[in-house]
Amino acid sequence: MTELLAEQLKVQIYESRKAMGQAAAEMAAACIRELLQTQGTVNIIFAAAASQNEFLEALVQQDINWQQVQAFHMDEYTSLPEDDSRLFGIFLKERIFGKVPFKQVYYINGQAADRAAECERYAKLLQQYPVDITCMGIGENSHLAFNDPHVADFNDPQLVKIVDLDEACKQQQVNEGCFENTAQVPVDAFTLTIPALLKARYIFCMVPGTSKAEAVFHTLNDDISEEYPSTILRTHANAVLFLDKSSAERIVPAGTAR
Repeated sequence: MTELLAEQLKVQIYESRKAMGQAAAEMAAACIRELLQTQGTVNIIFAAAASQNEFLEALVQQDINWQQVQAFHMDEYTSLPEDDSRLFGIFLKERIFGKVPFKQVYYINGQAADRAAECERYAKLLQQYPVDITCMGIGENSHLAFNDPHVADFNDPQLVKIVDLDEACKQQQVNEGCFENTAQVPVDAFTLTIPALLKARYIFCMVPGTSKAEAVFHTLNDDISEEYPSTILRTHANAVLFLDKSSAERIVPAGTAR
């Protein structure tokens, strides 16, 4: 394992996706157990993406008192039927929400008729249950959740909002096999905003694969700005970026991130 530091962001690079996911899961589990020594419940936001598969598979095997953990999901498509397998809520239910006995799972309702009211409802839950841990990835366009560059706001006054998806984001959904073409991807979605994600005391960010190498390079080397939303991770005191050799190919073995 190789370690780097980019401002406050800790970076760990592993030989394979599996090793990356296992290490991230073990670190997250240790963090959960430590938090539960001093508080009754731990609140965690989870991302739904192929980049999270190895992490989630390993996390459900960890020794954790899940009955003291509450789960939130990070973003959700609009305009898809409630039984559509491409919904992020279903993705997470199949991989973790339905596999371990959480105290409570809070879903975003992508089918909500009143979208503004749904944003308000979910924001109130996040205020009621302050987030301890965010488990996330980075998009090919460096988005966090569905905060694509054109809608990202580091000082967003909202915790949850509706956003339209840019073409790079839609193409990523196609690249990952979720849709046959970009025309099938919903034009907008619910997302937790960047301030909502960064309110967490701890962030574990899993980003494997060659398709993410460009985004990783920008994350670690560009100015911190909404042009590359993931650069904001460099300002968080307790964030760890987990990479595999493929996603780190533009930064290793060249040297250190600034």
